[in-house]
Amino acid sequence: MRILVLNPNTSESMTAEIAAAAKAAAGVDTEIVCMAPRFGTVAIDSAAESYLSAVGVMDVVAMLVDDGAFDFDAVVLAGFGEHGGDALAEMLTVPVFDIAECAAHVAHLIGRRFSVVTTLARSIAPIEDRLLLAGLNAHCASVRACGLGTAEVDADPAGAVAAIVAEAARAVAEDGADVICLGCAGMAGVTAAISAKLGVPAVDGVAAAVALAQAVVGLKLSTSKMGAYAAGPDNARSHWPISRALGLNP
Repeated sequence: MRILVLNPNTSESMTAEIAAAAKAAAGVDTEIVCMAPRFGTVAIDSAAESYLSAVGVMDVVAMLVDDGAFDFDAVVLAGFGEHGGDALAEMLTVPVFDIAECAAHVAHLIGRRFSVVTTLARSIAPIEDRLLLAGLNAHCASVRACGLGTAEVDADPAGAVAAIVAEAARAVAEDGADVICLGCAGMAGVTAAISAKLGVPAVDGVAAAVALAQAVVGLKLSTSKMGAYAAGPDNARSHWPISRALGLNP
């Protein structure tokens, strides 16, 4: 089994961290290939950056498909609630897994109420919207922010652990959460610290998505192409894929 993991930002260090988290969750017969867009932003902390990242990951997949190089059994979009997952599901016949949805699904299986700890306060509303659209909001106790941007989490792991654990503690004590979801792909290394300090399970979305991808592919299931995710109309598109039109290196 081959799983394509897409980091929607352009940070090389975060791409490496996401790849490591994905490989740690993969079975011995699963190959993880982690890629990032050829253009975009180094961190995603706003709606504009999220929409730009969506075009970036669509471009990666379009290039692979056009070149006859798309040879994967599943795709993981490793942006917590970022845009683009629906478009990828429409573009491809293999299943696509959003790490926010996967983290929430797993959390719901092991507890009654979960909280998400994300980066900045401005990321709370988009995550709430993603959970609502996916029908996963009923058991979400809260979405909280640790106050650090995506790039800050990447640059200061020790400081990030302290801030995330502190916010998770408030979610447990004040909101009644019995499971914590890490609301950023760059937070993968914090699960053990949360469980050790607070005594509750912590779910990393990248690991959850890889595990669910393996399960769905193992069941020989894929995205239904009869409704919302049917292939889109073949309208002419100018300068697409963008990276090829701009002459960007692979």
